[in-house]
Amino acid sequence: MTTGPVIGTKTMVVSPHYLASAAGAGILQKGGNAFDAAVAVSATLAVVYPHMTGLGGDAFWLTYSAGEGRVRAYNGSGRSGYGVRRDRYAGEAAIPRRGIRSAITVPGMADSWAAVQRQYGRLTFAEVLEPAIGYASAGFPLSQDQHGGSILAGAALTPEAAAIYLPGGRPPAVHGKFVQTQLAGTLRLLAAGGRDAFYKGAIAQDIANYMHAAGGYLTRDDFADHHGEWVDPVSTDYHGHTVYQAPPNSQGFAALMALNILEHFDFGNIEQGSYEYYHLLAEALKLSFRDRDLVLTDPAFRPVPLDRLLDKQYGGQLAASISMQRAAALGSEPIGRDTAYAAVVDGEGNAVSFIQSLYFEFGSGAVAGETGILLQNRGSFFSLDPAHINTLEPHKRTFHTLMPAMACKDGKPVFLYGTQGGEGQPQTQTMLLTRMLHYGMDPQEAVNAPRFVWGRTWGEPTQELKVEKRVGQHVLDELAAAGHMVRQAGEYDGIMGHAHAIAIDGNGYRSGGTDPRCDGAAIGW
Repeated sequence: MTTGPVIGTKTMVVSPHYLASAAGAGILQKGGNAFDAAVAVSATLAVVYPHMTGLGGDAFWLTYSAGEGRVRAYNGSGRSGYGVRRDRYAGEAAIPRRGIRSAITVPGMADSWAAVQRQYGRLTFAEVLEPAIGYASAGFPLSQDQHGGSILAGAALTPEAAAIYLPGGRPPAVHGKFVQTQLAGTLRLLAAGGRDAFYKGAIAQDIANYMHAAGGYLTRDDFADHHGEWVDPVSTDYHGHTVYQAPPNSQGFAALMALNILEHFDFGNIEQGSYEYYHLLAEALKLSFRDRDLVLTDPAFRPVPLDRLLDKQYGGQLAASISMQRAAALGSEPIGRDTAYAAVVDGEGNAVSFIQSLYFEFGSGAVAGETGILLQNRGSFFSLDPAHINTLEPHKRTFHTLMPAMACKDGKPVFLYGTQGGEGQPQTQTMLLTRMLHYGMDPQEAVNAPRFVWGRTWGEPTQELKVEKRVGQHVLDELAAAGHMVRQAGEYDGIMGHAHAIAIDGNGYRSGGTDPRCDGAAIGW
């Protein structure tokens, strides 16, 4: 894959679907800013990539306002219902991963759209939702990715969901017209009534009625009490850059921990793509995952010791424990991976890095009545063990994989980056940043270069290091000899997720890269 980056002199939009990128670019040309465009991209993704994201899911945002000169985070994740307790799952080993009983949490995405656009946008909320409404009502060409996902996850869909995504028992043809009439109606209600139409109006009532009738646990009060939050991001300094992540309940701090480890190694003596490169990154990330899994939960229920975990001295201690010849024997829990990351930069210097998800493909598999909204299954990651850090409790946010990233130099954004994939997000982000920062790769080169992902996925008992075979057999052999449980992946394997990045150079030009594994586009202006 030799495609170069798209370069814009003023603006850049990257996303995993070309129609969403075009929607953002259109909003920018209409006079909107990066915040308007980002909400338009997010809403359009909720329509044209419905297996990955939607109104029934969550979103996390990192924003940079040129006027304020600061990075802020918005936590758009939902909480469990007030009536959701562990005893509702008595006798079960785990929360069901699909269906109406998958501890469905309140969808946080619509609230996050309203918050970002209201705080910083220039256009009206209705204007930025126009592209999404148009694609839902008039239809769009069904992507190969949605078609394949529909076949894989079709058995998990409820009858209401199957009627939309598998009409006649099968997905529509690739590039065939796909219309979501019910969802279009819901989006129109949201555009006209704002966030309260979703959380305090007819939409909330329809979802609550469906949940009650189907045996779910969310109520009208759970929606009415939902609120996302503007919060301070977490950060670390790395080679002259300040790298930002969303704070817990996001896992973003795990990527910062890895950087604090990696700064103790000389990348000038480590060849990109070599055994040393892949081994070192994998070992640093494994150590950060070990600590993450011990502490990450909703900080409103139990504090997360970020001061200790992000301490530079602690990073040095972890770095000293790494052997460059031998893989450490560490484990992880399986985490869902289906997500959509996107980013926008405008001509005024505003920047938005954001990510959204239903958790699994098609989330819980349940569409709420006549709303057309697929509900997420993020709550299925709660534990039923009362001693577990992430144990299920009422009105609680779960351990969340979503983590958009932004790196600034001299107080201004220079890299926006992120990826699909639960456990893979910190891993791919670390590869993207080190490739762009240490090896001078442009965003497209960084995205295209071979990737790895370590850890378990659902149904697999082993801690594999999946590595794309493009790294070369000699690197695979060296990794295996060091004790990694290597599994050769395809040349551009979908297990690696969909990564995208924007870089801003000294001339102010915006370079964008999108993943060849998806249907994305980088659009510069």
